[in-house]
Amino acid sequence: MDKLIHLILLSGLVSLPGSLAENLAFIGTATQSSTFNTWLAQHAIDGKRYGTETGLYCSATTSESDPWWRLDLLDIYNIRTVIITARSDGSFEYTNGAEIRIGNSLDNNGNNNPICAVIPDPLPGNTVSYSCHGMEGRYVNVVRSGRTAHLTLCEVEVYETENLAFKGTPTHSSTFNDWDAENAIDGLRYGPDTGSFCSATTSESNPWWRLDLLDYYDISTVIITARPGCCEDQTNGAEIRIGNSLDNNGNNNPRCAVTSGFLLGYTISYSCHGMVGRYVNVVISGSTSALALCEVEVHGKFLGHRNKYFLRLKFSSSGDVAAESDKILHQLQSALASHISDFNLSWTQLPEEEEEQTEVLV
Repeated sequence: MDKLIHLILLSGLVSLPGSLAENLAFIGTATQSSTFNTWLAQHAIDGKRYGTETGLYCSATTSESDPWWRLDLLDIYNIRTVIITARSDGSFEYTNGAEIRIGNSLDNNGNNNPICAVIPDPLPGNTVSYSCHGMEGRYVNVVRSGRTAHLTLCEVEVYETENLAFKGTPTHSSTFNDWDAENAIDGLRYGPDTGSFCSATTSESNPWWRLDLLDYYDISTVIITARPGCCEDQTNGAEIRIGNSLDNNGNNNPRCAVTSGFLLGYTISYSCHGMVGRYVNVVISGSTSALALCEVEVHGKFLGHRNKYFLRLKFSSSGDVAAESDKILHQLQSALASHISDFNLSWTQLPEEEEEQTEVLV
């Protein structure tokens, strides 16, 4: 008997222009209004947020009126994210209240350029991410206007891309106390109370954390921050997986990297080389453990909404097609996979028999 199949084919991701994640600070040059001891301006763009001796990895001015630090990117960029790391020894006050300014002017040493953000006083955590919404500029300034004080910066990171994690919704396999999944995308890599800014599962088999980006992205970089107080083993050895499937809670998607090298409070970046996906998972597979993440940052470019194609097919079968609809869908998916990449099939209407027409002789 002929059967009619109504199904929807989701395919054809439309790529839109975008920049891959790169910390632009690494290509720039830094200067500041004065230098305290050996706390050079360049220390704020050396990629080291923390070190064994503060003066080796932070910049600082002397105590002066309106202290400032400036990054010259050597070209004009559309800046979406600036991440500031303050001192880790509790001396947040040397960064509090500073203005982040972005622009192309060197009037007043660049401190008259438009403001992206003002660092709160008190600062909510050691490392805080600020969205600058594509502000155009060659210069990035950090200035404590109207104060006579030091200005200390342990790291300044500048990105043309935004942290996509802010767009998504997180969940995890379980929750330890008040260490909610949302804490891993709150913009705070470090905070005054660990439970207020880190996520953690209970100790369980194959613990996982998942971010739903709600759309499809070409993901270039995933940045993970471990707990500062203890338990780096709760982050080391985790797999970062990216894709569009929710099979096994998304933990069967292709693997970008396996985390390693974490010490207390470390932040490590992983290159995913443009993997496409809606879901970003972090999972410790094959062991019983807790999974702790103090921040997960995701950088990449928007790929667009999926195109929908409606297909109507007819084929002959003597079997019960409705009962075997899932098997048929799997067979079709396998057959199309060699010609079309990254698609999903689903029924809009289950197969049904065509009514037989009886020929009437007159």
